[in-house]
Amino acid sequence: MESCVLPCSFQAGDDIIIHWLKVTEVNTEEKGHSYYTNTDQLTHQDQRFRGRTSLFRDQISRGNASLKLTEVEVQDEGRYKCYTSTISGYEESFINLRVDVPVHEVKFQKVENRIICSSDGIYPEPELTWSINPSSSLTLQSTTKVQRTEQQLYNISSSLMLSDNVTDLDYICTVSTRTNSRRASLIRQTSMNDAISEITIPCTSSNISLTTLIWRFNSNQTILTQTGSNIPYKASEEWIQQVKDVSKTGSLTLKGLSSKHDGTYTCELNNAEETYITNTFLKVIEDSSTSLIGTILGVVVPILCVAGVGLGVYCRNRRITQDGQMHQADSDSQNQQQPDSVSEVSRPHEEIPLRENEGQ
Repeated sequence: MESCVLPCSFQAGDDIIIHWLKVTEVNTEEKGHSYYTNTDQLTHQDQRFRGRTSLFRDQISRGNASLKLTEVEVQDEGRYKCYTSTISGYEESFINLRVDVPVHEVKFQKVENRIICSSDGIYPEPELTWSINPSSSLTLQSTTKVQRTEQQLYNISSSLMLSDNVTDLDYICTVSTRTNSRRASLIRQTSMNDAISEITIPCTSSNISLTTLIWRFNSNQTILTQTGSNIPYKASEEWIQQVKDVSKTGSLTLKGLSSKHDGTYTCELNNAEETYITNTFLKVIEDSSTSLIGTILGVVVPILCVAGVGLGVYCRNRRITQDGQMHQADSDSQNQQQPDSVSEVSRPHEEIPLRENEGQ
């Protein structure tokens, strides 16, 4: 699970008090973490923060009141207040926490004359669009559904009717959020009707040098692996007789196939920047002369690699000092700014120690 550090600093001094509170939409406060008398005070901590918060204890005396929040979830999104005080006075900082769960996989499924594009576990609500290549005046008929899970994540799926009269189009499904997008393409290739003794299954139409390569059959059976462009591939025992060659771009050449090899062939190709996943359905037809006729329908899924794919966390803080002056400092763990709106919030509850000379 992802972690987030909510930044907060103050003028160091003696008798330090720190309170972290989450400001709700109805302007109430959930107690996130408290510290005073040189120790954490978690008796009144809100239940959902239990075991997930901590301060940087060795840096508190130097004015660092930042809060580390672990196992970040969608419900953690919102506005936080950092209250600090010493014998010299008090300060308040406001942090806007934004949570993103990016699109990490787009899946295709073909059912009769329809294709279904789907992606799960996304936040905030994603958008799904269809397009075709090459461009055409063809009207696309699709139905899209969005569901929200108990974890407040979104699952999205869309069903597109295929045109019986058009066979030379690529159908492209793109799932997007405010932070990223992923695309899957259904490539409708022409049938291979020549009598052949072997067949080459492409991994990607792009001329990409591989770093690692994995070929699978029907998702659960490994055909071969390769850990570098200059390193020989290693075929599994079940497929060593069928594998003839692998190209520099990952295309797989097979031989000696029979009808038992009908199914989906998945290529996963990685390099320093991207990951390409290709699903290809192969139908093997043995004629009376034992020659081979192959028919290929491919699904290509290019995926841009994102370091630390998972929850994205974005923060912005604003500080109010005792003299009424406002100081602002932005903090964005992914170098993106968010609009900030600071509204008046109530002081911490009575059971939380405050300075006697502080205004309410």
